[in-house]
Amino acid sequence: MLRVSNIKINIDDDKSKIVKHLLNKLKIKESELIKYHIYKESIDARKRGRIDFVYTVDVEVKNEAKIAKKGLKDVVEVKQPHYIGVKCGDSKVNHRPIIVGSGPAGLFAALVLAQRGYNPLLLERGLDVDQRTKDIHNFWTNRVFKGNSNVQFGEGGAGTFSDGKLTTRIKDIRCRKVLEELVNFGSPDEILYSHKPHVGTDILKDVVKNIREEIKRLGGEVRFNAQVTDIKIEDGKIKSVIVNNKDKIDAECVIFAVGHSARDSYEMLYRNGVKIIQKPFAIGARIEHPQELINKTQYKEFYNHPRLGAADYRLIEHTSNGRTAYSFCMCPGGTVIASASNEFEVVTNGMSEHARDKVNANSGFLVNVVPEDFGSDHPLAGIRFQEKYERLAYELGGKNYNAPMQLVGDFLNDRRTTDIGKVQPSYQPGVTGSDLRECLPEFVISSMKEALVSLDKKLNGFSMYDAVLTGVETRSSAPVRIVRDENTLQSVSTQNLYPCGEGAGYAGGIVTAAVDGIKCAEKIIEVYAPIVK
Repeated sequence: MLRVSNIKINIDDDKSKIVKHLLNKLKIKESELIKYHIYKESIDARKRGRIDFVYTVDVEVKNEAKIAKKGLKDVVEVKQPHYIGVKCGDSKVNHRPIIVGSGPAGLFAALVLAQRGYNPLLLERGLDVDQRTKDIHNFWTNRVFKGNSNVQFGEGGAGTFSDGKLTTRIKDIRCRKVLEELVNFGSPDEILYSHKPHVGTDILKDVVKNIREEIKRLGGEVRFNAQVTDIKIEDGKIKSVIVNNKDKIDAECVIFAVGHSARDSYEMLYRNGVKIIQKPFAIGARIEHPQELINKTQYKEFYNHPRLGAADYRLIEHTSNGRTAYSFCMCPGGTVIASASNEFEVVTNGMSEHARDKVNANSGFLVNVVPEDFGSDHPLAGIRFQEKYERLAYELGGKNYNAPMQLVGDFLNDRRTTDIGKVQPSYQPGVTGSDLRECLPEFVISSMKEALVSLDKKLNGFSMYDAVLTGVETRSSAPVRIVRDENTLQSVSTQNLYPCGEGAGYAGGIVTAAVDGIKCAEKIIEVYAPIVK
């Protein structure tokens, strides 16, 4: 297969023109073209008065080897276009592999193990996605918090109630495996080639259910409301897990993929001597603008073109105090959501459905935090740091799960917000006009102020007076890393325990977490033979 890049088609041109460009770049006749498909699509809006779609295309042609040798510009040969699994080992596994957590890492670890005949057991502390959806909406509308069924805990993990962004910077063939499986289980085909693919919460909820049913069909088991509350270690090896403080399950290998908010799980691992270290992360607030403003800024006169969806942005500013302020998890046409995983805390996040058709755009607006900020060298000090500001936000919001909110103009002028302007906050259950200096560190406040002014020069309107800041966002990534061996992916302190995904400190998003889940599954597959039913 050949991969042809940098094929530009004007926004008003039909996709059929791709064939003409392919023939020109490959210097062949149409009769020599066997078939092609779009591998990647992106938008180039850098030139005023013009927008192009830019394509990378995979193509099969006659005399492929001969053409590949020509060294044509923008043409490369693809040796392995699809994921190929690792070879199975021959050691007997006495107990089926256990996966703890059903976020992207856990789901894909379980899926790959099930596909290869290992009959995995997937344990999820939360509830299935349908019941979870009901519980979350009850929290958003009636302020009824449920500790084991919320935006952080439950089937699909935190990513299910998000924009479902699938962008990643890693170059790994497993990424393609993740996208192809998501399409197999109900995601739109466009995620296979979109430059910034996303699924949306409305579709993701069905996708994770379909993956669960496939795991079960292949011989795996999925248990909800099954929290691993303890582990048993003998001679440096994990021997069993304890579920809900009572049920013992013998274990030979355990993939631990609990997500970045399972604080009690971190405590449990630390208590059992599993090696954990501090890790940097970031905190700040959600910032909301009118989506139309972002569209006009990014696409100019094309902002309402039918081929363009809601525009996004990615911004970063290095501030004078040595910190970095940046946009994170930008949700075009989305909403800001209540994402607490514990009582008496306020945590924000962003969510979009597939259509991205809501009035506001929102993004995390964060500042980096380093271990030196934690005030302690205890491995779990970053968790305490998070909790401090989440509780302050809860108190500032009114102790009823309202989130503290401040207009950007008031924020820049150190004024408490009393009235909402042109931008209607989307956060549920509600917001309380506040001064965010009362629930964020001073270095975060000063960095955000400086960055707001500077970033407005890159994205006109970013610091508009009526833009809304809703606090606090503290769960950008895990504040710890569960240390593992680079080669075996096992805990450096506990054999056959595989720390995995975002919660273990080895991923940063849906795709990277899923890829890490696949990698951990592969390590088990390489050692053990499949389980015979």
